[in-house]
Amino acid sequence: MRVFVTGADGFVGRRLVRALLAERHDVTAGCRPGGPAPQDWLGADAKLVRCLPLELADRAPLDLGAGPLDALVHLAAVSSGSDARNDPLTAWEINVVGTVRLLEAITVRRRSGGENPRVLLVSSGEVYGPGPSSPRRETDPVEPVAPYGATKAAAELAALESWRRTGLEVIIARSFPHIGPGQSPRFVVPDFVERLKQARREGRRTVPTGNLEPVRDFLDVSDVAAAYLALLERGAAGQVYNVARGSGISVRELFDRLARLLEVEAVPSPDPALVRNADIPHLVGDPAKLERATGWRPTITLDETLRGIVDAEAD
Repeated sequence: MRVFVTGADGFVGRRLVRALLAERHDVTAGCRPGGPAPQDWLGADAKLVRCLPLELADRAPLDLGAGPLDALVHLAAVSSGSDARNDPLTAWEINVVGTVRLLEAITVRRRSGGENPRVLLVSSGEVYGPGPSSPRRETDPVEPVAPYGATKAAAELAALESWRRTGLEVIIARSFPHIGPGQSPRFVVPDFVERLKQARREGRRTVPTGNLEPVRDFLDVSDVAAAYLALLERGAAGQVYNVARGSGISVRELFDRLARLLEVEAVPSPDPALVRNADIPHLVGDPAKLERATGWRPTITLDETLRGIVDAEAD
């Protein structure tokens, strides 16, 4: 396949580009201007990838390259919930308006060139909002309670509307939290790792944290990239698929596991400044639909992923 990946130089995009190259697909990477050079995150494989600047907040025409496309994976977004809460206008501009602009650019290409690429829109389990303490299914209500989830829900609506109106082959991946080495400390696991390491350096036992009660469903980022590739190949247009493990862990247990791996005797200390408003108490996804459609299943345990993160971040 000839695949365009937006946000290719991001945390997930880098893994997906490598997964596509491993399957011998032809990859064009849409990267934010001013970001790291392809050689920094692809090494010798950089010569195999065409990189184009892509800025969704810029109203200039989007450049998706001159050649035909078989598929496009849309990863570029304001992906941090805290960033979206701090600047909701930018989150709506990029996550929603930027998605609409991208869909329109693809539609224009279809009219002129006759191609009909599959479009995988990466959404989030946060679109579900609060709900029962059981795995969410794709048929459950969508009731987001924060700007990030709301913008992702709106992007889903825009993409599915485009599918119904134009026939664009849109597939929605509702991804639950994913982690791995190299993730920004704006996210919970690398944030905990950094706080625990700092406490060890300073000889402190207490570590400031936010709310530790929520339960979340964590996947390894490499398993997530494999799910996206499977959906490109075997997903059905107009359908929504949860990308999830199907089991949850409390944030408190996550903290304790990381402390043990880092060999830090730590006691969490609640910090009101770190508590999020309208936190979702329980957010676990049911991956049965994805598994039936593609045969995908996670292959990396949570303990293996946490160990990999700790080893990668070792002082």
